[in-house]
Amino acid sequence: MNIIFSDERLPSQKIIDHMTEAAKLCVEQEGIDPDRVEISVTFVGSEEIMELNRLFRDKDAVTDVLSFPQYEDLSEISDEAVICLGDVVICSEIALIQAEEYGHSAERELVYLLVHSIFHLLGYDHIEEGERLEMREQEEKIMEMVNLGK
Repeated sequence: MNIIFSDERLPSQKIIDHMTEAAKLCVEQEGIDPDRVEISVTFVGSEEIMELNRLFRDKDAVTDVLSFPQYEDLSEISDEAVICLGDVVICSEIALIQAEEYGHSAERELVYLLVHSIFHLLGYDHIEEGERLEMREQEEKIMEMVNLGK
């Protein structure tokens, strides 16, 4: 799995290693060979994510994470050598605030936000209650697998 992490606001190597492990498990769970997958991950501040929300979602708000999938449907993936699933933008500031609010470590929150985003890149959503429950179940399964469960 090739995860291209931005250099700016990069968390510790331990967190990066956990993120990489969790990302591999997410795509394997969907039957995709992680060795073929590429994802871009950028860490930004609250002002930057607010601007991205304005530009791409027409929302004037700060959010914890944004996902920009390359494919609307995984059936679009061909037999090409590299599968560029998309881009993830994580707001480090909000992640740290949420970690404190939820009583989690910063590591758990950052890894969870990446897992959440990867499932969005893989076509999961949480608009409908049934979809939300399915997505949450998948997320928590991965978090348990990397020893960062609740």
